[in-house]
Amino acid sequence: MISDQNLIMLSGIPLRAKLVAADVRRLKFPAGDFRWSLLTSAATIQGITARHCFRRVLSLCLLHLALAFTASAGDSQDWPVYLGDNERTHFSPLKQINTKNVTNLQVAWTYNSGGARHDGRSQMQCNPLIVGGVLYGTSPEVNLLALNAATGKELWRFDPFTDGSTNNSHGTLGVNRGVVHWADGTNARILFTAGNFLHALDATTGKLIPSFGDNGRVDLKQGLGRDVSKLYVLATTPGIVFRDLLILGTRVAEGPGPSAPGHIRAYDLRTGKMAWVFHTIPQPGETGYETWPADAWKFIGGANSWAGMALDEKRGIVFAPTGSPSFDFWGGNRHGQNLFANCLLALDAATGKRLWHYQFVHHDLWDRDPPAPPNLLSVRHKGKSIDAVAQVTKSGHVFVFNRETGEPLFPIEERTVPASDLQGESAWPTQPVPLKPEPFARQTLTMGELTDISPASRWPVLERFLKVLPHAPF
Repeated sequence: MISDQNLIMLSGIPLRAKLVAADVRRLKFPAGDFRWSLLTSAATIQGITARHCFRRVLSLCLLHLALAFTASAGDSQDWPVYLGDNERTHFSPLKQINTKNVTNLQVAWTYNSGGARHDGRSQMQCNPLIVGGVLYGTSPEVNLLALNAATGKELWRFDPFTDGSTNNSHGTLGVNRGVVHWADGTNARILFTAGNFLHALDATTGKLIPSFGDNGRVDLKQGLGRDVSKLYVLATTPGIVFRDLLILGTRVAEGPGPSAPGHIRAYDLRTGKMAWVFHTIPQPGETGYETWPADAWKFIGGANSWAGMALDEKRGIVFAPTGSPSFDFWGGNRHGQNLFANCLLALDAATGKRLWHYQFVHHDLWDRDPPAPPNLLSVRHKGKSIDAVAQVTKSGHVFVFNRETGEPLFPIEERTVPASDLQGESAWPTQPVPLKPEPFARQTLTMGELTDISPASRWPVLERFLKVLPHAPF
């Protein structure tokens, strides 16, 4: 008999311990049998950090360790928050499974979620939760699932599209990267988004909570300050909980057609009412309004927090990276610096008041918005331990700031960049580049680095390369 003390999720999310990538080999399954396949782990164990990703992810697998190890006393057995904690560390303190015994893992059970697309392009990006021995996750069609984490038995399943108004069989309503668990005494809820709706369900029964919003759901297209009823508004990444508030960003269209604004909102977890809103495209009288054309807030979209947030619960600060304004690759109708697009925002989590911000790209023309949630960490700097927030970028840079003040811990240089030759465009003359840490991705591409597999492959690439000038980061 398999003890639940010896179980571990293949996705890298712990029930009793977490995988380390060092000695893991990709598991083999029969052709056409879609399962949650491990390539690398999302774990950090004993100081070792690894990554995880999913390939053709259509079912959940758990493994058991055929060795009699016990998780150390006092270690949390849950994974109650998206990415492990509000600091977004991807860290678990559990030590039962390590690089020496990970090769002895065997399949304990498999749960097939169903919902595969016929074109073979299904995805499951969900980073599931484990709370009190229950796994909460989503299927490719964005159905919410609750499973007994020790046995794989389905406890309940919620399909948000049963009214027949729409469905997600072709992925048109996006993916789901995770859900939110919130409890107030015996009142435990699961919050998750599907389509343009935020749903609140009883964590035990999987039933909608009628007192939340409109019979258990809130329309994310409402409360954005203008009519976006015909526009694309989703929330693929789960929000973050501060006290009795759910702070939530959105995913919106990137143009060139009309796009909804990406304002950040907080909802009361009991009632679903909007508690506060931060306008990422400022309105008259608000800081940053002067960095756009006068009426931009009425028609420009984007500047949305799609990648996820981090929370310093002690200080009550939520850190939200924001996306590019729409259209991503041309800004002739939005001349200016364009605050608060492409920023890291530090907001008062209780009120939504801006405490500080930093903009990584001014007047973005390259879709260079932050691609991941920020990480909260402590940095030894000039002989002192500083509580910091770090944000990675698509260009391979890491910006590090003092959490409270927004002061950069390392020098950042505003570098002159080339002007744009696009019709009607006015590129910003400088862009910020951190001098430390060193970028983790190359910053230039030279002719010598182009493919040389064969003349037939090299010449078309070379021809294209010579047309793209100048060869510079911006």
